[in-house]
Amino acid sequence: MSHPSYLGPESFRKAVNELAKLPGVGEKTAQRLAMYLVRADADYAKALAESVWGLKTGLELCPQCFSLSDKDLCSICLDASRDQELICVVEDPSDLLAIEQSGYFKGTYHVLHGSLAPLKGVGPEQLKIHQLMQRATDRKVREVILATNPDVEGEATALYLARLFLNKGISTSRIAMGIPMGGHLEYADHVTLGRAIEERRNFNPR
Repeated sequence: MSHPSYLGPESFRKAVNELAKLPGVGEKTAQRLAMYLVRADADYAKALAESVWGLKTGLELCPQCFSLSDKDLCSICLDASRDQELICVVEDPSDLLAIEQSGYFKGTYHVLHGSLAPLKGVGPEQLKIHQLMQRATDRKVREVILATNPDVEGEATALYLARLFLNKGISTSRIAMGIPMGGHLEYADHVTLGRAIEERRNFNPR
């Protein structure tokens, strides 16, 4: 009769279980990470725990662009050197970070927090679309770059937004298709993202 494998003390097992819930982390990797933390000094373990807790208690959404912020306005919205008449629309904060790391874009952002997916119950009211339209109108924006993901939902969202902006006389462009269809911005390399922004094309929904 086989016996169950020894998985360590309860506190170790709990840590492994929680680490294994992280995306891309399997049980074996979770065990290695937990063992690393066991061997690390107490100051590091404490700093890690405090930083993780800070993600839940110290971050809010920027009231202007709806990216993550630990201030009233995020650092990008507060940056006077940014082109305030140019807005890059992305689905998630992770997409914003990916574009920023490319170093090519010097305008501002707007985070929708998702994409249109009617079959999943996600319509315009569930996204930050009303806020985007209000912001673009109030600030006399000259161009909106639609940098939603090149998948079915992202393309539908870009088309929907382009039609709204066309009615307001605001120019829209779409990121170049260096990003493969079905891909996600957060996984693209920085050079590809930078070129996708620089080589954007006019996007006319008609």
